[in-house]
Amino acid sequence: MDNEYSFAMERRLRELSPELHARFTDSVFGLQHILSNYLLIFPTFTDHTELHSLNVIDFCNRIIGSGIDKLNADEIYCLLMGCYFHDTGMGIRKKDFDEFSRQIDFGDYFETHSRDCIPDIIRDFHNEYSGLFLRKYSALFDIPSKEHLYAIIQISRGHRKTDLTDEKEYPIAMSVESGNTICFPYLSVLIRLSDEIDVAVGRNLSFLYELDTLTNEKDIIEFGKHEAIKEVEVLEDRFVLVIDTDDEYVFGNIKKMSLKMQKTLDECRRAIIGRTPYTITQKTIELKRI
Repeated sequence: MDNEYSFAMERRLRELSPELHARFTDSVFGLQHILSNYLLIFPTFTDHTELHSLNVIDFCNRIIGSGIDKLNADEIYCLLMGCYFHDTGMGIRKKDFDEFSRQIDFGDYFETHSRDCIPDIIRDFHNEYSGLFLRKYSALFDIPSKEHLYAIIQISRGHRKTDLTDEKEYPIAMSVESGNTICFPYLSVLIRLSDEIDVAVGRNLSFLYELDTLTNEKDIIEFGKHEAIKEVEVLEDRFVLVIDTDDEYVFGNIKKMSLKMQKTLDECRRAIIGRTPYTITQKTIELKRI
């Protein structure tokens, strides 16, 4: 994934605030084991380890591009932390699952879903479990203030489902002690989009999975799509899925997935354009067969 913007946020944060950069790197060291815990609940699920977090960071860097100078140190710190924390809810312990579930508004979810299928509940609400995990264990990660903690929680939650136009939960400019402000909607959009487009074959590294042993049809379809997508290009005006497959069934599933990705992209653009100082220049999801 080497490109001209590789490690842009990390370098910029180190320049602007060595202290926040050190806090971030110390947190990453502790998170590596935590992120791998999802395999205990989802042994055949697509990668959600720190490797996925690194991909999300890389896509954030590419989407931000030359706009990196518009982000202040506190925004970059919170965004990097959110990239690492956004999937921590996928690997929570049963005790935490029970505790956190009492705090989540499931709406009418259980009218059509079983309360006994814990993996499904975690998967469908993992962004909420991630936020609650961070709140409970925040002391382990040397987060500098309650404002930073709240920002990281909201940005992590915001990678799916939440309403990024809600100005109470996703303020456009929350002040922190340094004098900087943090733009919640833009940072959340960056993670949501980056998570959505992390679909290429590198997401399913062969040393993590026994692909030949998969028996669940949903897993087989999911891995088949990722195997066929060789690269995701981030261009100035669009995202391009580069596909190598002669299997029309697989290609059809990728087309369906691209429609969902386009919907997410449209929602993300609406959440920030005209409401924040930021924009997303990419407007479409395109498919390219090779």
